[in-house]
Amino acid sequence: MSQRSTPHHSPARWFIDAMASPPSRRTLTVAGCALNYLVWGDRAKAPVILVHGGAAHAMWWSALAPQLAQHYYIIAPDLSGHGDSGRRDSYPLEGWADELIAIAEHAGCTGLPILVGHSMGGLVSIVAAAIHGHRLAGAVIVDSPVRKPDPESTEGESGKAFRHPKTYPDLETALAHFHLIPEQPCENGFLVEIIARHSVRHTDAGWVWKFDPRIFLRFPPKTLHDYLARVHCRVALLRGELSAIVSPETGEYMYELLNRNAPLVEIPQAYHHLILDQPLAFIAALRALLADWEHSVPRPRADAT
Repeated sequence: MSQRSTPHHSPARWFIDAMASPPSRRTLTVAGCALNYLVWGDRAKAPVILVHGGAAHAMWWSALAPQLAQHYYIIAPDLSGHGDSGRRDSYPLEGWADELIAIAEHAGCTGLPILVGHSMGGLVSIVAAAIHGHRLAGAVIVDSPVRKPDPESTEGESGKAFRHPKTYPDLETALAHFHLIPEQPCENGFLVEIIARHSVRHTDAGWVWKFDPRIFLRFPPKTLHDYLARVHCRVALLRGELSAIVSPETGEYMYELLNRNAPLVEIPQAYHHLILDQPLAFIAALRALLADWEHSVPRPRADAT
């Protein structure tokens, strides 16, 4: 869906209020690469790390994070090769998982964080939960497929948008070429516009996309279903009812890999980019999951032997 064809409805009141609560920006260096991340809220509260998808950035969460910051310490990183973070020679999922743990430590979390990862960010969260589960309170996987490639990697391998990003003479031309992968309807043009404006930067040659095209040349990890099957912390699954990426069958397969011991929540009338097309429904579902995170963990029976 090109930015040109996105409906530009007037911003909703909740969006205006959210944008009036800007984040603090912080940086650290991990394995020789400078990383940028954003924080909202009080670090004394339970930490939640919001993990963006491929070719995206931390500002994808800018309107949603304030909806959570009243009760949680919210952290949104730019993974290496994305947004305002530095670049690497290669981008294995395991390396991005290590970045999340380093950012949690640097941000001064007072408890174990919960990861909330969308699309490719969900795959990174699965790997982090398998490798670093003892350092996490859990992970919420948002429309991230196990069995099928994530949509950004598919586009990066076979499409033109990510393999050969163009340079544009001015900002408006660049914004006109912004589109979601995969294409889908989204009536919240004010959300799409804000993330589009933070997806480009100005150089001497013109306006360019911030992401590194090499993020899609990363070395393949161990099979993701193996990672999902051996996570060391609690996991919940969210999918869009109309998602072209995570079908009901894929969601059920992931549910089975987790031994049917994870909530599987479907967001009604939501596509893959459900944080944009159904943001309030997403926030409501996530709030409910987080509020019940500890209470629904099975406890040993008093008479167990």
